[in-house]
Amino acid sequence: MKRALLSVSDKSGIVEFGEALVKQGWELLSTGGTARILRDAGLEVTSVSDVTEHPEMMDGRVKTLHPAIHAGLLARRSKPADLAALEKHGYAPIDLVAVNLYPFRETVAREGVTLDEAMEKVDIGGPTMIRAAAKSHKDVCVVVDPGDYDTVLDALDGSDDDFASVRRRLAAKAFEHTSAYDAAITTYLAGQNENSEIMPETLVTSLRRLQTLRYGENPDQAAAFYGYDQPAGLAVLEQHHGKELSYNNLLDLDGALLSLSPFVPSPGAAVCIIKHTTPCGMGVGDSVVEAYTKALATDPTSAFGSAIAVSQPVDDDAAEAMSKLFIECIVAPGFTDGAMATLTKKKNIRLLSFPEGDAVDFVRSYGTVPQPRLLRSVYGGMLAQTPPEPPFYGKVNPTWTVATSRQPTEAEWDDLRFAWAAIFGVKSNAILLAKGGAVLGIGAGQMSRVDSSKIAVRKAGEAGHALAGSVLASDAFFPFRDGVDAAAEAGVKAVVQPGGSIRDEEVIAAADEHGMAMVFTGRRLFRH
Repeated sequence: MKRALLSVSDKSGIVEFGEALVKQGWELLSTGGTARILRDAGLEVTSVSDVTEHPEMMDGRVKTLHPAIHAGLLARRSKPADLAALEKHGYAPIDLVAVNLYPFRETVAREGVTLDEAMEKVDIGGPTMIRAAAKSHKDVCVVVDPGDYDTVLDALDGSDDDFASVRRRLAAKAFEHTSAYDAAITTYLAGQNENSEIMPETLVTSLRRLQTLRYGENPDQAAAFYGYDQPAGLAVLEQHHGKELSYNNLLDLDGALLSLSPFVPSPGAAVCIIKHTTPCGMGVGDSVVEAYTKALATDPTSAFGSAIAVSQPVDDDAAEAMSKLFIECIVAPGFTDGAMATLTKKKNIRLLSFPEGDAVDFVRSYGTVPQPRLLRSVYGGMLAQTPPEPPFYGKVNPTWTVATSRQPTEAEWDDLRFAWAAIFGVKSNAILLAKGGAVLGIGAGQMSRVDSSKIAVRKAGEAGHALAGSVLASDAFFPFRDGVDAAAEAGVKAVVQPGGSIRDEEVIAAADEHGMAMVFTGRRLFRH
Protein backbone atom coordinates (compact mmCIF):
# COMPACT_ATOMS: atom_id res chain seq x y z
CA MET A 1 0.00 0.00 0.00
CA LYS A 2 1.30 3.46 -0.97
CA ARG A 3 1.61 5.95 1.90
CA ALA A 4 1.01 9.72 1.81
CA LEU A 5 2.00 12.12 4.58
CA LEU A 6 -0.34 15.13 4.71
CA SER A 7 0.59 17.97 7.08
CA VAL A 8 -0.50 21.38 5.91
CA SER A 9 -0.88 24.88 7.29
CA ASP A 10 -3.20 25.84 4.41
CA LYS A 11 -6.04 23.32 4.73
CA SER A 12 -7.83 24.28 1.50
CA GLY A 13 -8.59 21.20 -0.61
CA ILE A 14 -6.82 18.79 1.71
CA VAL A 15 -9.95 16.76 2.58
CA GLU A 16 -10.85 16.23 -1.07
CA PHE A 17 -7.23 15.34 -1.84
CA GLY A 18 -7.16 12.83 1.01
CA GLU A 19 -10.46 11.29 -0.07
CA ALA A 20 -9.19 10.82 -3.62
CA LEU A 21 -5.98 9.18 -2.39
CA VAL A 22 -7.89 6.78 -0.13
CA LYS A 23 -10.14 5.79 -3.06
CA GLN A 24 -6.97 4.84 -4.94
CA GLY A 25 -5.82 2.66 -2.06
CA TRP A 26 -3.38 4.98 -0.29
CA GLU A 27 -2.74 5.01 3.45
CA LEU A 28 -2.81 8.50 5.03
CA LEU A 29 -0.31 9.67 7.64
CA SER A 30 -0.84 13.01 9.27
CA THR A 31 -0.18 15.32 12.23
CA GLY A 32 -2.09 17.68 14.53
CA GLY A 33 -4.77 19.83 12.97
CA THR A 34 -4.54 18.21 9.55
CA ALA A 35 -5.20 14.79 11.07
CA ARG A 36 -8.23 16.12 12.97
CA ILE A 37 -9.76 17.62 9.83
CA LEU A 38 -9.24 14.43 7.86
CA ARG A 39 -10.75 12.28 10.63
CA ASP A 40 -13.71 14.66 10.99
CA ALA A 41 -14.34 14.01 7.29
CA GLY A 42 -14.55 10.30 8.01
CA LEU A 43 -11.12 9.31 6.71
CA GLU A 44 -8.90 6.78 8.43
CA VAL A 45 -5.61 8.44 9.37
CA THR A 46 -2.45 7.08 10.99
CA SER A 47 -0.81 9.59 13.33
CA VAL A 48 2.84 10.35 12.71
CA SER A 49 3.45 9.69 16.42
CA ASP A 50 2.23 6.11 15.87
CA VAL A 51 4.75 5.74 13.05
CA THR A 52 7.63 7.19 15.05
CA GLU A 53 6.48 5.56 18.31
CA HIS A 54 7.31 8.86 19.94
CA PRO A 55 4.86 11.54 21.08
CA GLU A 56 4.89 15.06 19.69
CA MET A 57 7.02 17.31 21.90
CA MET A 58 7.29 20.98 22.86
CA ASP A 59 3.84 22.05 21.62
CA GLY A 60 4.38 20.23 18.33
CA ARG A 61 7.84 21.69 17.63
CA VAL A 62 9.19 18.13 17.33
CA LYS A 63 7.03 15.56 15.60
CA THR A 64 8.27 14.66 12.10
CA LEU A 65 12.01 15.00 12.81
CA HIS A 66 12.54 11.25 13.19
CA PRO A 67 14.25 8.46 11.19
CA ALA A 68 10.90 6.70 10.73
CA ILE A 69 9.79 9.65 8.62
CA HIS A 70 12.99 10.67 6.89
CA ALA A 71 14.21 7.16 6.20
CA GLY A 72 10.84 6.52 4.57
CA LEU A 73 11.37 9.56 2.35
CA LEU A 74 15.06 9.18 1.58
CA ALA A 75 15.25 5.44 0.98
CA ARG A 76 16.21 4.78 -2.66
CA ARG A 77 13.83 2.15 -4.00
CA SER A 78 16.46 1.01 -6.51
CA LYS A 79 18.99 0.30 -3.71
CA PRO A 80 18.39 -3.07 -1.98
CA ALA A 81 20.57 -1.94 0.94
CA ASP A 82 18.29 1.06 1.60
CA LEU A 83 15.18 -1.14 1.56
CA ALA A 84 16.88 -3.68 3.83
CA ALA A 85 17.72 -0.90 6.28
CA LEU A 86 14.08 0.17 6.34
CA GLU A 87 12.96 -3.38 7.03
CA LYS A 88 15.60 -3.90 9.73
CA HIS A 89 14.37 -0.89 11.70
CA GLY A 90 10.70 -1.54 11.11
CA TYR A 91 10.16 1.47 8.86
CA ALA A 92 8.26 1.73 5.57
CA PRO A 93 8.55 3.97 2.50
CA ILE A 94 6.55 7.20 2.25
CA ASP A 95 5.58 7.85 -1.36
CA LEU A 96 3.92 11.26 -1.27
CA VAL A 97 4.28 14.35 0.92
CA ALA A 98 1.79 17.23 0.91
CA VAL A 99 3.20 19.96 3.13
CA ASN A 100 2.91 23.72 3.23
CA LEU A 101 4.64 25.80 5.81
CA TYR A 102 3.79 27.89 8.86
CA PRO A 103 2.59 31.32 7.68
CA PHE A 104 5.81 33.21 8.43
CA ARG A 105 5.40 35.86 5.72
CA GLU A 106 1.79 36.51 6.67
CA THR A 107 2.78 36.81 10.34
CA VAL A 108 5.58 39.35 9.87
CA ALA A 109 3.34 41.41 7.57
CA ARG A 110 1.08 42.13 10.54
CA GLU A 111 1.62 45.46 12.25
CA GLY A 112 3.21 45.20 15.67
CA VAL A 113 4.36 41.57 15.45
CA THR A 114 7.18 40.80 17.88
CA LEU A 115 10.40 38.96 17.14
CA ASP A 116 9.31 36.06 19.37
CA GLU A 117 5.98 35.79 17.52
CA ALA A 118 7.79 35.78 14.20
CA MET A 119 10.25 33.09 15.24
CA GLU A 120 7.41 30.81 16.36
CA LYS A 121 6.30 30.80 12.73
CA VAL A 122 9.64 29.61 11.41
CA ASP A 123 8.89 26.08 10.23
CA ILE A 124 11.60 23.46 10.76
CA GLY A 125 10.04 20.05 10.19
CA GLY A 126 8.07 21.16 7.14
CA PRO A 127 11.02 22.37 5.04
CA THR A 128 13.02 19.31 6.09
CA MET A 129 10.31 16.95 4.82
CA ILE A 130 9.85 18.99 1.65
CA ARG A 131 13.56 18.91 0.87
CA ALA A 132 13.83 15.19 1.62
CA ALA A 133 10.87 14.37 -0.61
CA ALA A 134 12.10 16.66 -3.39
CA LYS A 135 15.55 15.08 -3.25
CA SER A 136 13.89 11.69 -3.65
CA HIS A 137 11.50 12.80 -6.39
CA LYS A 138 12.48 9.77 -8.48
CA ASP A 139 10.35 7.80 -6.02
CA VAL A 140 8.45 10.40 -3.94
CA CYS A 141 5.92 13.03 -5.00
CA VAL A 142 6.09 16.35 -3.09
CA VAL A 143 3.21 18.85 -3.14
CA VAL A 144 3.56 22.32 -1.59
CA ASP A 145 0.70 24.08 -3.39
CA PRO A 146 -2.98 23.08 -2.98
CA GLY A 147 -3.42 24.16 -6.59
CA ASP A 148 -1.39 21.11 -7.64
CA TYR A 149 -3.59 18.48 -5.96
CA ASP A 150 -5.63 17.84 -9.10
CA THR A 151 -2.46 17.65 -11.20
CA VAL A 152 -1.11 14.93 -8.91
CA LEU A 153 -4.36 12.96 -8.96
CA ASP A 154 -4.50 13.13 -12.76
CA ALA A 155 -0.86 11.98 -12.94
CA LEU A 156 -1.59 9.01 -10.69
CA ASP A 157 -4.11 7.85 -13.29
CA GLY A 158 -1.63 8.34 -16.15
CA SER A 159 1.51 6.60 -17.34
CA ASP A 160 4.65 6.13 -15.23
CA ASP A 161 6.54 8.52 -17.51
CA ASP A 162 3.90 11.21 -17.09
CA PHE A 163 3.95 10.84 -13.30
CA ALA A 164 7.77 10.98 -13.28
CA SER A 165 7.62 14.25 -15.23
CA VAL A 166 5.12 15.70 -12.75
CA ARG A 167 7.32 14.64 -9.83
CA ARG A 168 10.35 16.40 -11.34
CA ARG A 169 8.37 19.59 -11.92
CA LEU A 170 6.93 19.57 -8.41
CA ALA A 171 10.37 18.88 -6.91
CA ALA A 172 11.71 22.02 -8.57
CA LYS A 173 8.70 23.94 -7.28
CA ALA A 174 9.34 22.57 -3.78
CA PHE A 175 12.93 23.81 -3.67
CA GLU A 176 11.74 27.15 -5.05
CA HIS A 177 9.18 27.23 -2.23
CA THR A 178 11.66 26.55 0.57
CA SER A 179 14.19 28.97 -0.96
CA ALA A 180 11.62 31.79 -0.97
CA TYR A 181 10.62 30.89 2.60
CA ASP A 182 14.24 31.11 3.79
CA ALA A 183 14.70 34.39 1.91
CA ALA A 184 11.70 35.87 3.72
CA ILE A 185 13.17 34.87 7.09
CA THR A 186 16.58 36.27 6.12
CA THR A 187 15.07 39.57 5.03
CA TYR A 188 12.99 39.89 8.18
CA LEU A 189 15.87 39.14 10.56
CA ALA A 190 18.18 41.52 8.71
CA GLY A 191 15.57 44.22 9.18
CA GLN A 192 15.53 43.57 12.93
CA ASN A 193 19.27 44.19 13.21
CA GLU A 194 20.22 47.84 13.46
CA ASN A 195 23.73 47.00 12.25
CA SER A 196 22.62 45.14 9.12
CA GLU A 197 24.57 46.06 6.01
CA ILE A 198 22.61 47.80 3.28
CA MET A 199 24.78 45.94 0.78
CA PRO A 200 25.31 42.51 2.42
CA GLU A 201 27.91 40.00 1.28
CA THR A 202 25.13 37.74 -0.03
CA LEU A 203 22.01 39.44 -1.32
CA VAL A 204 18.96 37.25 -0.70
CA THR A 205 15.60 38.27 -2.07
CA SER A 206 12.33 36.57 -2.89
CA LEU A 207 9.91 37.65 -5.60
CA ARG A 208 6.58 36.10 -6.51
CA ARG A 209 5.18 36.09 -10.02
CA LEU A 210 2.19 38.41 -9.95
CA GLN A 211 1.38 38.36 -13.63
CA THR A 212 2.51 36.61 -16.81
CA LEU A 213 2.71 39.32 -19.45
CA ARG A 214 1.77 38.90 -23.08
CA TYR A 215 5.35 39.68 -24.09
CA GLY A 216 8.31 41.87 -23.13
CA GLU A 217 9.64 45.02 -24.75
CA ASN A 218 9.07 43.31 -28.11
CA PRO A 219 6.71 40.51 -29.15
CA ASP A 220 9.51 37.94 -29.43
CA GLN A 221 10.45 38.34 -25.75
CA ALA A 222 8.79 36.46 -22.86
CA ALA A 223 8.01 38.52 -19.74
CA ALA A 224 6.39 38.47 -16.30
CA PHE A 225 5.82 40.87 -13.41
CA TYR A 226 7.22 39.81 -10.04
CA GLY A 227 6.54 41.40 -6.66
CA TYR A 228 7.73 41.27 -3.08
CA ASP A 229 5.99 39.49 -0.20
CA GLN A 230 5.01 42.91 1.12
CA PRO A 231 3.20 44.42 -1.89
CA ALA A 232 4.26 47.93 -2.82
CA GLY A 233 4.51 50.30 -5.76
CA LEU A 234 3.03 49.05 -9.01
CA ALA A 235 1.83 45.85 -7.30
CA VAL A 236 -0.73 47.73 -5.19
CA LEU A 237 -2.26 49.89 -7.93
CA GLU A 238 -5.91 49.13 -8.62
CA GLN A 239 -6.92 48.94 -12.28
CA HIS A 240 -10.44 50.15 -13.02
CA HIS A 241 -10.61 49.98 -16.80
CA GLY A 242 -8.73 48.94 -19.92
CA LYS A 243 -6.64 46.10 -21.25
CA GLU A 244 -4.18 44.15 -19.16
CA LEU A 245 -1.01 46.08 -18.43
CA SER A 246 1.93 45.26 -20.68
CA TYR A 247 5.65 45.14 -19.88
CA ASN A 248 6.16 48.60 -21.41
CA ASN A 249 3.07 49.97 -19.63
CA LEU A 250 4.53 48.90 -16.29
CA LEU A 251 7.88 50.50 -17.07
CA ASP A 252 6.19 53.77 -18.06
CA LEU A 253 3.97 53.75 -14.96
CA ASP A 254 7.08 53.24 -12.85
CA GLY A 255 8.68 56.28 -14.49
CA ALA A 256 5.47 58.28 -14.10
CA LEU A 257 5.15 57.65 -10.36
CA LEU A 258 8.86 58.28 -9.82
CA SER A 259 8.57 61.60 -11.67
CA LEU A 260 5.47 62.57 -9.68
CA SER A 261 7.06 61.88 -6.28
CA PRO A 262 8.82 65.27 -5.90
CA PHE A 263 5.47 67.05 -6.32
CA VAL A 264 3.63 65.33 -3.47
CA PRO A 265 2.58 66.90 -1.22
CA SER A 266 2.31 70.36 -2.74
CA PRO A 267 -0.36 73.01 -3.15
CA GLY A 268 -2.44 72.51 -6.24
CA ALA A 269 -2.10 69.70 -8.74
CA ALA A 270 0.82 68.16 -10.62
CA VAL A 271 0.72 66.15 -13.86
CA CYS A 272 3.61 64.15 -15.34
CA ILE A 273 3.38 62.78 -18.88
CA ILE A 274 5.79 59.91 -19.57
CA LYS A 275 7.01 58.37 -22.80
CA HIS A 276 9.53 55.53 -22.84
CA THR A 277 10.04 55.87 -19.06
CA THR A 278 11.12 59.52 -19.16
CA PRO A 279 9.01 62.70 -18.89
CA CYS A 280 7.95 64.47 -22.06
CA GLY A 281 5.73 66.94 -20.20
CA MET A 282 5.15 68.23 -16.68
CA GLY A 283 3.12 71.00 -15.15
CA VAL A 284 1.65 72.26 -11.89
CA GLY A 285 -1.46 74.36 -11.40
CA ASP A 286 -4.42 75.21 -9.20
CA SER A 287 -6.44 72.44 -10.84
CA VAL A 288 -5.74 69.15 -12.57
CA VAL A 289 -6.89 70.50 -15.92
CA GLU A 290 -4.52 73.49 -15.62
CA ALA A 291 -1.59 71.25 -14.70
CA TYR A 292 -2.46 68.83 -17.52
CA THR A 293 -2.74 71.65 -20.07
CA LYS A 294 0.74 72.88 -19.12
CA ALA A 295 2.19 69.38 -19.19
CA LEU A 296 0.70 68.58 -22.58
CA ALA A 297 2.01 71.84 -24.02
CA THR A 298 5.60 70.80 -23.26
CA ASP A 299 5.66 68.38 -26.18
CA PRO A 300 2.19 67.48 -27.51
CA THR A 301 3.65 65.29 -30.27
CA SER A 302 5.58 63.02 -27.90
CA ALA A 303 2.61 62.80 -25.52
CA PHE A 304 0.74 60.57 -28.00
CA GLY A 305 0.53 57.07 -26.47
CA SER A 306 1.88 58.18 -23.09
CA ALA A 307 1.43 57.20 -19.46
CA ILE A 308 0.23 59.98 -17.15
CA ALA A 309 0.54 60.34 -13.37
CA VAL A 310 -1.61 62.87 -11.51
CA SER A 311 -1.24 64.03 -7.90
CA GLN A 312 -4.96 64.72 -7.35
CA PRO A 313 -8.15 62.89 -8.37
CA VAL A 314 -9.00 63.34 -12.03
CA ASP A 315 -12.18 65.44 -12.24
CA ASP A 316 -14.68 65.94 -15.03
CA ASP A 317 -12.86 68.89 -16.66
CA ALA A 318 -9.51 67.14 -16.67
CA ALA A 319 -11.04 63.96 -18.08
CA GLU A 320 -12.66 65.90 -20.89
CA ALA A 321 -9.29 67.42 -21.82
CA MET A 322 -7.47 64.10 -21.55
CA SER A 323 -10.03 62.30 -23.67
CA LYS A 324 -8.83 64.24 -26.72
CA LEU A 325 -5.41 62.53 -26.60
CA PHE A 326 -4.49 58.89 -27.17
CA ILE A 327 -3.24 57.82 -23.74
CA GLU A 328 -2.09 54.34 -22.72
CA CYS A 329 -2.43 54.70 -18.92
CA ILE A 330 -3.53 57.22 -16.30
CA VAL A 331 -2.68 56.71 -12.62
CA ALA A 332 -4.16 59.03 -10.00
CA PRO A 333 -5.53 59.00 -6.44
CA GLY A 334 -8.96 58.50 -7.98
CA PHE A 335 -11.48 59.52 -10.63
CA THR A 336 -14.81 61.29 -10.28
CA ASP A 337 -17.88 59.49 -11.63
CA GLY A 338 -18.00 61.95 -14.50
CA ALA A 339 -14.34 61.40 -15.28
CA MET A 340 -14.86 57.63 -15.34
CA ALA A 341 -17.84 58.01 -17.64
CA THR A 342 -15.82 60.15 -20.05
CA LEU A 343 -12.59 58.17 -20.05
CA THR A 344 -14.12 54.68 -20.19
CA LYS A 345 -15.62 55.53 -23.55
CA LYS A 346 -12.11 54.71 -24.76
CA LYS A 347 -11.98 50.92 -24.64
CA ASN A 348 -8.23 50.48 -24.35
CA ILE A 349 -7.16 53.23 -21.95
CA ARG A 350 -5.93 51.82 -18.65
CA LEU A 351 -7.18 53.69 -15.59
CA LEU A 352 -5.45 52.98 -12.27
CA SER A 353 -5.61 54.42 -8.77
CA PHE A 354 -3.31 54.46 -5.77
CA PRO A 355 -4.17 52.20 -2.83
CA GLU A 356 -6.83 53.41 -0.43
CA GLY A 357 -5.48 55.59 2.37
CA ASP A 358 -2.91 58.36 2.20
CA ALA A 359 -1.99 58.99 -1.43
CA VAL A 360 0.71 61.39 -0.27
CA ASP A 361 2.51 58.65 1.65
CA PHE A 362 2.22 56.27 -1.29
CA VAL A 363 3.66 58.64 -3.89
CA ARG A 364 6.24 60.28 -1.64
CA SER A 365 7.70 56.90 -0.66
CA TYR A 366 7.56 55.53 -4.20
CA GLY A 367 10.68 53.52 -4.97
CA THR A 368 11.91 53.50 -1.37
CA VAL A 369 9.47 51.20 0.50
CA PRO A 370 9.63 48.35 1.39
CA GLN A 371 12.97 47.38 -0.15
CA PRO A 372 16.10 49.24 1.00
CA ARG A 373 17.76 48.57 -2.37
CA LEU A 374 16.94 49.03 -6.02
CA LEU A 375 18.02 46.08 -8.15
CA ARG A 376 18.85 46.16 -11.82
CA SER A 377 19.90 43.24 -13.94
CA VAL A 378 22.98 43.29 -16.15
CA TYR A 379 24.45 40.49 -18.20
CA GLY A 380 26.14 38.26 -15.66
CA GLY A 381 24.62 39.63 -12.46
CA MET A 382 22.70 42.32 -10.63
CA LEU A 383 23.48 45.87 -9.60
CA ALA A 384 22.13 47.17 -6.31
CA GLN A 385 21.87 50.68 -4.93
CA THR A 386 19.91 52.55 -2.31
CA PRO A 387 16.92 54.41 -3.79
CA PRO A 388 17.20 58.15 -4.47
CA GLU A 389 15.36 60.54 -2.19
CA PRO A 390 13.02 62.68 -4.33
CA PRO A 391 13.73 66.41 -4.13
CA PHE A 392 10.83 68.26 -2.54
CA TYR A 393 9.18 70.83 -4.80
CA GLY A 394 7.69 72.76 -1.90
CA LYS A 395 10.87 74.33 -0.54
CA VAL A 396 14.52 75.20 -1.20
CA ASN A 397 16.97 72.82 0.39
CA PRO A 398 19.17 74.69 2.87
CA THR A 399 22.27 73.23 1.19
CA TRP A 400 21.52 75.18 -1.99
CA THR A 401 23.91 78.08 -2.63
CA VAL A 402 23.83 80.95 -5.10
CA ALA A 403 27.11 80.82 -7.02
CA THR A 404 26.71 83.96 -9.14
CA SER A 405 26.79 87.65 -8.39
CA ARG A 406 23.09 87.99 -9.17
CA GLN A 407 20.54 86.41 -6.85
CA PRO A 408 17.46 84.79 -8.41
CA THR A 409 14.25 86.79 -8.27
CA GLU A 410 11.29 85.38 -6.32
CA ALA A 411 9.68 84.23 -9.58
CA GLU A 412 12.94 82.59 -10.63
CA TRP A 413 13.22 80.83 -7.25
CA ASP A 414 9.76 79.33 -7.84
CA ASP A 415 10.77 78.17 -11.31
CA LEU A 416 14.11 76.79 -10.12
CA ARG A 417 12.40 74.70 -7.43
CA PHE A 418 9.93 73.41 -10.00
CA ALA A 419 12.64 72.66 -12.59
CA TRP A 420 14.83 70.78 -10.09
CA ALA A 421 11.89 68.63 -9.00
CA ALA A 422 10.84 68.06 -12.61
CA ILE A 423 14.26 66.87 -13.77
CA PHE A 424 14.34 64.13 -11.11
CA GLY A 425 12.63 61.58 -13.40
CA VAL A 426 14.38 62.55 -16.65
CA LYS A 427 16.96 60.18 -18.13
CA SER A 428 20.58 61.41 -18.11
CA ASN A 429 22.15 63.45 -19.58
CA ALA A 430 19.18 65.67 -18.70
CA ILE A 431 18.50 69.32 -19.43
CA LEU A 432 15.13 70.85 -18.66
CA LEU A 433 13.71 74.32 -19.38
CA ALA A 434 10.80 75.70 -17.33
CA LYS A 435 8.78 78.78 -16.54
CA GLY A 436 5.57 79.48 -14.63
CA GLY A 437 5.04 75.95 -13.34
CA ALA A 438 5.39 74.41 -16.79
CA VAL A 439 8.18 72.51 -18.51
CA LEU A 440 9.00 74.15 -21.85
CA GLY A 441 11.56 71.73 -23.25
CA ILE A 442 13.44 68.57 -22.30
CA GLY A 443 16.66 67.09 -23.60
CA ALA A 444 17.19 63.57 -22.26
CA GLY A 445 19.42 60.53 -22.59
CA GLN A 446 22.10 62.10 -24.77
CA MET A 447 25.80 61.26 -24.68
CA SER A 448 26.64 64.99 -24.57
CA ARG A 449 25.10 67.54 -22.19
CA VAL A 450 25.41 70.17 -24.93
CA ASP A 451 23.33 67.97 -27.23
CA SER A 452 20.69 67.64 -24.48
CA SER A 453 20.67 71.45 -24.19
CA LYS A 454 20.21 71.86 -27.92
CA ILE A 455 17.39 69.32 -27.97
CA ALA A 456 15.62 71.03 -25.05
CA VAL A 457 15.79 74.40 -26.85
CA ARG A 458 14.66 72.88 -30.15
CA LYS A 459 11.76 71.03 -28.52
CA ALA A 460 10.64 74.22 -26.81
CA GLY A 461 10.74 76.08 -30.11
CA GLU A 462 8.80 73.37 -31.92
CA ALA A 463 6.09 73.57 -29.25
CA GLY A 464 5.91 77.35 -29.66
CA HIS A 465 7.32 78.26 -26.24
CA ALA A 466 9.17 81.53 -25.74
CA LEU A 467 12.25 80.97 -23.62
CA ALA A 468 12.91 84.56 -22.59
CA GLY A 469 13.03 84.66 -18.79
CA SER A 470 12.97 80.86 -18.42
CA VAL A 471 15.14 78.75 -16.11
CA LEU A 472 17.27 75.72 -16.83
CA ALA A 473 17.93 72.64 -14.71
CA SER A 474 20.80 70.22 -15.31
CA ASP A 475 20.94 66.87 -13.53
CA ALA A 476 24.76 67.04 -13.30
CA PHE A 477 27.37 69.78 -13.41
CA PHE A 478 28.33 71.67 -16.56
CA PRO A 479 31.83 70.47 -17.52
CA PHE A 480 32.36 73.49 -19.79
CA ARG A 481 30.89 76.96 -20.19
CA ASP A 482 29.44 76.19 -23.64
CA GLY A 483 26.20 74.90 -22.11
CA VAL A 484 25.70 78.14 -20.19
CA ASP A 485 26.46 80.23 -23.28
CA ALA A 486 23.89 78.29 -25.29
CA ALA A 487 21.28 78.68 -22.53
CA ALA A 488 21.84 82.43 -22.33
CA GLU A 489 21.52 82.76 -26.09
CA ALA A 490 18.13 80.99 -25.88
CA GLY A 491 16.86 83.46 -23.25
CA VAL A 492 17.46 81.52 -20.02
CA LYS A 493 17.90 83.82 -17.00
CA ALA A 494 18.61 81.36 -14.16
CA VAL A 495 20.20 77.92 -13.82
CA VAL A 496 20.03 75.20 -11.16
CA GLN A 497 22.68 72.48 -11.21
CA PRO A 498 24.70 70.35 -8.76
CA GLY A 499 28.03 72.15 -9.17
CA GLY A 500 31.30 70.41 -8.43
CA SER A 501 33.09 70.64 -11.76
CA ILE A 502 36.79 71.48 -11.86
CA ARG A 503 35.68 74.28 -14.22
CA ASP A 504 32.99 75.69 -11.90
CA GLU A 505 34.74 79.07 -11.83
CA GLU A 506 34.70 79.22 -15.62
CA VAL A 507 31.01 78.26 -15.69
CA ILE A 508 30.10 80.81 -12.99
CA ALA A 509 32.02 83.51 -14.85
CA ALA A 510 30.04 82.73 -18.00
CA ALA A 511 26.77 83.08 -16.07
CA ASP A 512 27.91 86.40 -14.61
CA GLU A 513 28.84 87.66 -18.08
CA HIS A 514 25.29 86.93 -19.24
CA GLY A 515 23.66 88.40 -16.13
CA MET A 516 22.28 85.01 -15.17
CA ALA A 517 21.63 83.66 -11.68
CA MET A 518 23.06 80.21 -10.91
CA VAL A 519 22.21 77.97 -7.97
CA PHE A 520 24.26 74.96 -6.86
CA THR A 521 22.31 72.17 -5.16
CA GLY A 522 25.31 70.03 -4.16
CA ARG A 523 23.45 66.93 -5.34
CA ARG A 524 23.51 65.06 -8.65
CA LEU A 525 20.33 63.50 -10.09
CA PHE A 526 21.64 61.01 -12.64
CA ARG A 527 19.07 58.50 -13.87
CA HIS A 528 20.69 55.97 -16.20
